[in-house]
Amino acid sequence: MKRYDLIVIGGGPGGEKAAVKAAYFGHKVALVEAKERLGGAAINTGTLPSKTLKETALFFSGKYQRGLYGVESETLYPSSIEQFMYRTKYVMESEALDVLNNIVRHQVALYKGHGHFIDPHTVEVVASDGKTQQIQADYIIIATGSYPFHPPYIPFDNKRVHDSDTILNMTRTPRSICVTGAGVIGCEYATILAEVGVKVYLSNPTDQILTFLDREIAKALIYQMEKDGITLLLNEKVTGIDVPSNSSLPLTVHFESGASIQTDGYLFAAGRNGNINGLGLERIGIKVGSREFIEVDDTYRTNIPHIYAIGDVIGFPSLASTSMDQGRVAVAHIFKTKDFDILAKVIPFGIYTIPEVSMVGMTEEEAIKQNIPYCVGRARYKDLLRGKIMGTESGYMKIIFRKDDLVIIGVHLIGNIASEIIHYGMTLVERKMSVQEVISVVFNFPTLHDLYKYACYDGLGNLSGHKIKIWENNSH
Repeated sequence: MKRYDLIVIGGGPGGEKAAVKAAYFGHKVALVEAKERLGGAAINTGTLPSKTLKETALFFSGKYQRGLYGVESETLYPSSIEQFMYRTKYVMESEALDVLNNIVRHQVALYKGHGHFIDPHTVEVVASDGKTQQIQADYIIIATGSYPFHPPYIPFDNKRVHDSDTILNMTRTPRSICVTGAGVIGCEYATILAEVGVKVYLSNPTDQILTFLDREIAKALIYQMEKDGITLLLNEKVTGIDVPSNSSLPLTVHFESGASIQTDGYLFAAGRNGNINGLGLERIGIKVGSREFIEVDDTYRTNIPHIYAIGDVIGFPSLASTSMDQGRVAVAHIFKTKDFDILAKVIPFGIYTIPEVSMVGMTEEEAIKQNIPYCVGRARYKDLLRGKIMGTESGYMKIIFRKDDLVIIGVHLIGNIASEIIHYGMTLVERKMSVQEVISVVFNFPTLHDLYKYACYDGLGNLSGHKIKIWENNSH
């Protein structure tokens, strides 16, 4: 039986980075992956595919170029599902190959098959052909990700009724679709599909979308969704779906209120569970919480001292960016590398809807709840020279800062490449910088980073009562 310093179960972003970091520091590492292709949900079903589809949708629709030079271009839609998915499949395959090459370069031993615990130090790997082999390690990291939650009243068939994984296997573009779940995945797919001409209904059992967002920004996104033809069905809980045997006939989606709609397709995107099935955690006594998420401490160690868990399998925030760093932090604690032993407390969130939404720090609602005297400043894309050059008519930045010391505590964006622009805001919040410091910074001109400067000027104007520009609530 082969023995290693570390076994990593799961080859997604967190598992990959943990394995290669440990190998980089000279440790003998094995990586166990059950799927045919490395990369986990980030590459194969989640982060990368949906973001690439977004760019594809924008390419075909020409949303940010229409009328830019005084010439109204016709909106194009993909002629086939193959054309729509082409770039996504190419990027997925390319990135999966890069991950494999990274594993090989670092001399990590790769075991293809399902891994499960025999005892706290022994993992058995079952290959697709049924062959088994056992390996042992001093330490083990579980990075098996998550899988879509399947309520019993949804008749998933992976043809017309999909979850957030199987939606990528569509054989044709639906004429209309009902998306259930107004979280990140649901909102992203709703706006992407609407952009390529699909009639979209977005249903949610509560009255809000993206509940972690600043409410003003969430309302601005709703405004853009409705402007793009998305019908929002809030406070509507799905109770069942009728799927006719004739695929040319519409599905009927039933709601608890008694209402129903007919659509060509359906996507359930409301929640995921920790992917622990078949790991044998009960055999070794690892504690698991709600939705099958593994419980860990601040170093990502489970209740068994030499076994760690990272990424989506431990739940929130379930981001590829945090999963990678969780893997690095876990390895730092395991092998005492003394280089990166704590995850950053301030992290940005990027929602790749159309338009993009991104945030870091406190929302206005959180500031109110914590009784923090605060002020707000805003700046619109269309008021900046760079925004005018780009032809951007919508989108804005909102900063939140404390009244007493002018320190910025939150930055919120909706608009083109918001997920790129947010990183300077992350620095502001992390370093507790003030609006006065931002005003004194010189940015390249013209750039969208001037949003920061003019949002700060606007905030100071609001604070002093010397308001120059009037903010229009409908100017999203």
